[in-house]
Amino acid sequence: MKGLYCRAAGPGADLQFVIQETSLPEFLGSHQVRVEVKACGLSSVDLQLFREMKIERELMSVGREIVGVIKQVGSKVSLFQPEEEVVGILPLDCPFSGLCGVVDIDEHYLVHKPVQLSCVTVAAALRDAVAAYTALHTLAHMADRHSVLVVDGASSFGLMCIQLAWYHGLKVLTTSHSPQDHTFLEQLRPTVGVQDPLVARVIPVYKGPSNLVHAVLEETGGLGVDIVIDSGVHKEEETDLGPHKHDLIDVLAVGGHWVTSHPHLQLDPPDSSYLHLKSASLSFLNPEIWTASSAQHGRYLHILKDIVDKMSTGVLRPQPEETFPLYEATVAMETIQRHQKRKAVVKLTAED
Repeated sequence: MKGLYCRAAGPGADLQFVIQETSLPEFLGSHQVRVEVKACGLSSVDLQLFREMKIERELMSVGREIVGVIKQVGSKVSLFQPEEEVVGILPLDCPFSGLCGVVDIDEHYLVHKPVQLSCVTVAAALRDAVAAYTALHTLAHMADRHSVLVVDGASSFGLMCIQLAWYHGLKVLTTSHSPQDHTFLEQLRPTVGVQDPLVARVIPVYKGPSNLVHAVLEETGGLGVDIVIDSGVHKEEETDLGPHKHDLIDVLAVGGHWVTSHPHLQLDPPDSSYLHLKSASLSFLNPEIWTASSAQHGRYLHILKDIVDKMSTGVLRPQPEETFPLYEATVAMETIQRHQKRKAVVKLTAED
């Protein structure tokens, strides 16, 4: 069988995505299951992370968020039976691509998929939902009546954060990066219960100089928000739509938590002093940590189970992502890698 993999052409060069012939081992491991993949979510490949984790191979896996059907189980597998539908994220060191069609994976990386849940829906949102859980539960320790600022709420990650925070009783503020995003965020409503907006205030950051700090302090009575979730910040000399790190520190409440997705964020001494005065904390979000370390694997499986349950009941609703057939996967992956924040789903078999 064939699968899609990526190859680094050299330092600084673009990744090359290639179709590679691969084969399954003759025998399953005792705790492994063989899964026929029905849908696979595509996200950009972080080659630097692979290198830092000392996972250096000529070909790296592409498409790790999988939804499929179990076809065979190992001798000591206790959690699954053949023909059951499962959901999971392939570990970083998995030799298979999710686009191989059939993969062997340890049973402890998978959870059951609810029957009523679409394969495409899960594949599109699983990674971002895990990141949202990690940011809000594990790092920020959110609680009822907290307030949160989600930067770029219209992104797939931001949308998961907004819905999860609202569900747990937080007051949600967010930023919009275009008029279309602004309208979309203002119209967000829950699927069940009282049809109040999910977002208390949408703050536009595309109309010139940002009024982010003023708007957040106005909305919180001058106290600031308990949690800030960002998808990266920019330096003073840059002019993109991301927030300045000084703005995010300004809007933090006393004892607040700032969770950043920026792997190379650096704070100057005045920034650190300001955080110290507020007794605030800064955490770095790396959603891959669950599959990179087995220290809290049971907690990770609990998160996966809760995610698919909330998706099946409509609490978590991802944005519709573009769906591609398998023969267009290479072009789709090249596009995702260039834009970094885009996602796509490849359907390998027709859903029932």
